[in-house]
Amino acid sequence: MAYARLILTTLLIVPFTSVLLKAQNTPAPVADEITITLDEAIQIALVNNYMLRKGALDIDMANAQIREAWGTVYPQIGAGGSYQRNIKSPNPFAGSDAGGIFQVFGALEWLGYNERARTDGNPATNPITFDEFLDRQEQGYQDAGISLPSMDDNPFAVDNQFQFGISVTQALYNGAAFAAIRGAEQVRSISNDQLEADRQTVTELIKSSFYTALLAKEQAEVMRKSVERLRKTVADTRASAEAGFLSRQERLGVEVELVNFETNLLQVENQAELAVKNLSLQLGIPVRTKLSLRGTLEVTEEMMVPLLSTEEVYTIAMQQRPDVRQLEGFVNLLNINRRLTRARYLPVVNAFANAAYIGQVPDNRLSIRPVEGQDFTYTSSTRGFFDDSYWNSSLAVGIQLNWSIFNGFQTRSRVQQNTIDIRKAEVDEEMLKNAVYLEIDQAIRQLENAHKRILSQERNKEQAQLNYDYALTRLREGVGTPLEERQASTLLDQSRLNYLSAVYDYLIAVNKYEKAIGVPVHVLQN
Repeated sequence: MAYARLILTTLLIVPFTSVLLKAQNTPAPVADEITITLDEAIQIALVNNYMLRKGALDIDMANAQIREAWGTVYPQIGAGGSYQRNIKSPNPFAGSDAGGIFQVFGALEWLGYNERARTDGNPATNPITFDEFLDRQEQGYQDAGISLPSMDDNPFAVDNQFQFGISVTQALYNGAAFAAIRGAEQVRSISNDQLEADRQTVTELIKSSFYTALLAKEQAEVMRKSVERLRKTVADTRASAEAGFLSRQERLGVEVELVNFETNLLQVENQAELAVKNLSLQLGIPVRTKLSLRGTLEVTEEMMVPLLSTEEVYTIAMQQRPDVRQLEGFVNLLNINRRLTRARYLPVVNAFANAAYIGQVPDNRLSIRPVEGQDFTYTSSTRGFFDDSYWNSSLAVGIQLNWSIFNGFQTRSRVQQNTIDIRKAEVDEEMLKNAVYLEIDQAIRQLENAHKRILSQERNKEQAQLNYDYALTRLREGVGTPLEERQASTLLDQSRLNYLSAVYDYLIAVNKYEKAIGVPVHVLQN
């Protein structure tokens, strides 16, 4: 039983969610089977990961913000139109003597008639009084069938008013607009760094999960080989017991131990399967899909990381780590924000051009004209809706300047707040760089320790294999006992498991080391 506990306690137990455990007990149809390598698993995660997909959308958002910021310095073109129906319009000359001016207009016509009457040389045409002139004029309108507007009507009222216009504004100087453009570009840079940091995080997670699944698979294989050896031992023990060389108690003890090992093997295989399902969940692959891993848990000479000093690695990390670049970019963004605030001290200068087409169209568009050579004889016509006398255009250009001279020291206070934000960000940057240095130092130490463990456990595994071969030979020759063989087998399994753990720890240490120095993640393009 001690041997069984040794195998189980050396297994790496991976935490799983309750959803995954329930899914395993739920009947499901036979799913497709796929086999992937570590590189393929990473590429799948880089495509399916929800965090990375959101990060890509953040970059799209930043690009849209840049285009929006540039829009503030492009020409602004607007168009508009209006229609107004005047039900009742006020008389602009009400309460004044200006109305008399229009009576003078009528008197001028009367004076003009009398002057023609005196100078035409015809004694039949004599000057007439003003009242007679108005009566004869009204009679002439009636004879022509012309209806004059009521005296109560407002002569200044315009029934329909139309206005259509277009305006163009171009910024000549706007410090805030150009600062906003630089700020939007800096936000995009920060978003790119965040996406790269997320990719590195996802890559580290997938590598750890993949190595964990490989470790569980290799540990299950060690357990299966142990069970196979124990089965052979049980067969040899039974033969020796039947021949009278071993007691029945020894035979029963080995058989009980075999049953326990077979039970433990089922548990180990189940843990290995769950480790693969956990990887499937992280990759976004349906857990019903049968996933197989291609690869072995091993460390080759090519996989060995050259050990550099902490200072050398720190210099590399400062150039590669996206979170460091991101915080530096955030400091730059705050500086841009301060320049944006300072731009309030300066004026905003715009050039503009406005064009309009205005219509003042009355409902009564009747035009009255006297018949040439005939006094008090008139003719009339109706003008069209779009007659030039009702419609006219306008055009204006100019330069507009807006300058806030004094706003109660609000701008200065805001600049002081921006400066404080910059100093706080610089403190965060200093703290992050110190944390990176510590992370690198720990990663290097873990690499060194893991490398030493691999070398020692590799030698120990070779010695354990020799010890087991020697014990097995003694047992087959009849000079050894099953107990010696089982003890040697236990030491062999322990050395194999210890070696696997050392390889796993080294791979995990390399994974953390690459994350610490910010090794770029290469994404395959479609």
